[in-house]
This record gives sequence, C-alpha cells and structure tokens, in this order.
Amino acid sequence: MYAKDERDGLGNRITEEVKYMGGVIGGGIMVLIPAIHIHLTGKQGCCANRCGMFLSVAFAGVGVAGALYSFIVAVLGLTNGPTCFTITGWTAPFREWENSYLNKPDSWKLCLAPENVVEFNLGLFATLLVASSLQLVLCAFQMVNGLFGCLCGTCRDKTMTV
Repeated sequence: MYAKDERDGLGNRITEEVKYMGGVIGGGIMVLIPAIHIHLTGKQGCCANRCGMFLSVAFAGVGVAGALYSFIVAVLGLTNGPTCFTITGWTAPFREWENSYLNKPDSWKLCLAPENVVEFNLGLFATLLVASSLQLVLCAFQMVNGLFGCLCGTCRDKTMTV
C-alpha cells in the first residue's frame, strides 16, 4: 500500500499531540486527584471545616491546570492535523498551512494512509476539547465554592432537624 521508509520508526507515525497525552495526563490523572479528594471528603463529612475547604481549592486548582493542559493539547491537535502517509512520506501535511484544513474536506485526500486518519484525528481531539472544557468549568466552580467555604465558613449546622 505504501513504501516502507527505514528511517521512519513507528514513533514518527503518531501525531505529535497524541504523544503529549493530554487526555491521560491532563484530563485523566490531574483531574482525578481533585475528584477523589472531593468524593472522599464529602463522604466523611470532613469538608465542613476551613482547612478542608482550603485543600479543596488547592486540589481543584490541580484539576484546572490539568483541564487547561488537555484543552491546549486538543486545540493544537485540531489545528495541526494528523500525521499520515502522503506522496512525500510520513508527514503532518496540514501543519504548515496558513488556512485551516478543517473546512476543506477535499484536502483530506492528501493523507493516503492510515485510512480515515483525518476523521479519526478530528473525533479524538474534538472529544478531548469538549471533555476538558467540562472539566475546566467543574473544577473552576469547585475552586470558587471552596474559596467561599474557606473564607466564610460552611453552613453545616449539627442542630438542624427535619
């Protein structure tokens, strides 16, 4: 189907932005840390103090940083396009274009292999973009919530009856 170039290892055939692992590192691990903290403190009821709320702000800040990292990697992945096999070999043909390849589906035929790589690249990075946007919003809300809880105290009243 395409000529094998001995200089091209398998690592040269993967889109550069995929190697940054924005979904695993930024959208996964760095957002999982605050999620676990918030979940555990909510179950134990120990987030009703100012120290717990301060920790909530700090961990949510890690989540915001992770979501931003994932968001930036997704934007770069969409902007630069995939690495694929063209008539000149394995390259990222859309990276140097002045205008976007996204609104020119006819240009996607430049990629001869792997099949449908442009569509896959769009699906992958668009999904990461949406997921990281949601993570960013949720972690930012948690930061604001934790900040108010830290500064103003919590409204938990042990004498409240139903």
